[in-house]
Amino acid sequence: MDKYKQVIDALIAFRNERDWQQFHDSKNLALAISIEASELNELFLWKKDSETEDVNKDKLKEELADVLSFAFLLAEKHDLDVFDIVLDKIKRNGEKYPVDKAKGTAKKYDEL
Repeated sequence: MDKYKQVIDALIAFRNERDWQQFHDSKNLALAISIEASELNELFLWKKDSETEDVNKDKLKEELADVLSFAFLLAEKHDLDVFDIVLDKIKRNGEKYPVDKAKGTAKKYDEL
């Protein structure tokens, strides 16, 4: 069994053992991702740029795991393979941000 399927199966088992599937509609999963992403951002709040790389790694792992868990559950709910959708997005971004125009700049694609 690959790791992705192992993680999805573990998330679903955890959820189902607690009868939480009833709360995991698309809207609530999307909101949970946003809320957990905010908690992830909070780890960096009020830190100087030079301090952001010194984040508490245990807290970073915990908050990132929360974001990923809800993202995986939302993808699974809609029969989406997270690896496929990320690879597709990279391909589309490559078209929007060609290397010769985007290299070394943070400009948005419509400003290149």
